[in-house]
Amino acid sequence: MRHTLWAVSDLHAAVRDNRPKIDAITSANPADWLIVAGDVAERTELVVEVLAELRRRFACVIWVPGNHELFCRSTDRYQGREKYDELVAALRAIDVLTPEDPYPVFHGVTIVPLFTLYDYSFRMAGMSVDDAVEAAHRRQVVMTDQFAIAPFVDIRAWCWDRLAYSVKRLGKISGPTILVNHWPLVIEPVERMAYPELSLWCGTRHTRSWGKRYGAQAVVYGHLHTPGITQVDGVKHIEVSLGYPREWEHHAGQPWPYPVMEGPR
Repeated sequence: MRHTLWAVSDLHAAVRDNRPKIDAITSANPADWLIVAGDVAERTELVVEVLAELRRRFACVIWVPGNHELFCRSTDRYQGREKYDELVAALRAIDVLTPEDPYPVFHGVTIVPLFTLYDYSFRMAGMSVDDAVEAAHRRQVVMTDQFAIAPFVDIRAWCWDRLAYSVKRLGKISGPTILVNHWPLVIEPVERMAYPELSLWCGTRHTRSWGKRYGAQAVVYGHLHTPGITQVDGVKHIEVSLGYPREWEHHAGQPWPYPVMEGPR
């Protein structure tokens, strides 16, 4: 039986109707691996609970944070960067790999969990960041990130720190890779969104060349809740989101969990 590398994202486990979908994420081969590309839940305790259960079903679970894992309230003990550190420590304790750990290798391919955030650079030409965010507010098309992440951390500075950290580690890899990030690394799938204003919270232009530059056989991402494949520079960018019930009912024909790669028999 072949070993398979599966991928999911945007489980949104706090949504009651999503729990049967999460419970169904299993494999007939206990040696299979699973990528979870962010947005498991908002509360750290629930993120750990869901990933601990998935870890019992798969030989390896690889997680990257989404925006929902970073949501904070003023009363939370950990906020901003400290909340991410809390998540990393908690997931290491249950043997789930994070973007801070050594990159695992699946049948000769390095799996690279990334955490890049966004820097508002997916915006209309000629607009400053402040102007673009203000325009989104005027149209009342604003992601919750502006109220649950932005008050607690300088998002652009954090994004640029993560880009520098990731490039340094990526440059040390030889051979083929599979890049995993919550936010898309290219703008093409973002441009198909119904509300262009939301692109501000969907990635950074600085990652556009990463797929080709770092030998990616595929790029796995989530965030947009529009599962499918986009080809850019000969590299498949695969969105593996579940999303909310009204969305996954609409995308029922898409393979999920997505089989990213199979090893030899």
